[in-house]
Amino acid sequence: MKKEDLRIVYMGTPEFAVESLRCLVEGGYNVVGVITMPDKPVGRHQDTLQASPVKQYALEQGLRVLQPVRLKDEAFLEELRTLKADLQIVVAFRMLPEVVWSMPPMGTFNLHASLLPQYRGAAPINWAVINGETETGITTFFLRHEIDTGEVIQQVKVPIADTDNVGDVYDRLMMLGGRLVTETVDNMLAGTVRTVPQEQMQTGVALRPAPKIFKDTCRIDWQGKTVKQLYDFVRGLSPYPAAWTELEGPDGRVQTLKIYATHKEELPASLRETIGTVVVEDGMLKVAAQDGFLLIDELQLAGKKRMKTADFLRGFRFDGNYKMR
Repeated sequence: MKKEDLRIVYMGTPEFAVESLRCLVEGGYNVVGVITMPDKPVGRHQDTLQASPVKQYALEQGLRVLQPVRLKDEAFLEELRTLKADLQIVVAFRMLPEVVWSMPPMGTFNLHASLLPQYRGAAPINWAVINGETETGITTFFLRHEIDTGEVIQQVKVPIADTDNVGDVYDRLMMLGGRLVTETVDNMLAGTVRTVPQEQMQTGVALRPAPKIFKDTCRIDWQGKTVKQLYDFVRGLSPYPAAWTELEGPDGRVQTLKIYATHKEELPASLRETIGTVVVEDGMLKVAAQDGFLLIDELQLAGKKRMKTADFLRGFRFDGNYKMR
């Protein structure tokens, strides 16, 4: 079968999923339908509906778009059947019921932003950076019942530099992911795919999960953390959703800060301060950690705009003892 004859249904929602769809469309693959989330209410009064990035791109390309609320709804399933897909591709969508992923004769494969079986879950890029990994990657795999556990088709490894934040890694994986999706389709058409069960890929190293990120997940815990751990935590959540903490002044007043960029200063025990102590010197804002200081480079005070620390310090007077909690 030629790629022009292969009927593909594509499923995805956020920006990360647009690049793979673009590669399919511009590569001349036959995308007969796009499944994405329903439009999302936005604005102060939630009275404006915003289409997902995938829907916006699909409509620009004149593709047929389906937006089911429930994936087991019979009306949706019947419409999906009418598309007569040979293959379904999922990128950053949602968990599919078996009646959906088992529908096409060639199956359904997913693009996941980690080197499976590591970092199964909703936020693999964030957790890889938070945990200080020096390598991650992308994986295509066939869907089965348990989430992110199906047989692996292909993988591409990607280094993570110590200076990368999650936005840097996200962009890199998004671009590589588009190419891996089309390469996977080509190999399926050529009959050269040799899948590997994830159970055979486990090397005895403990598997690290990648659960969904919530607001409380993003709060910085200063106690018992090394400077490196704090540094990785901040960059693993930057630029979005951003790590946050509370700044307490000498009068007991507490203000919330988001922190976007930092650098490290490790010190011998004789030069360390009490954990959480804030030190301002030479135009720098430093927070004492277990083994040194975390120096804050970019931050955002609640109700204010994101700014460089030097600009923040010009408008914020540190009189007395401040601490992060």
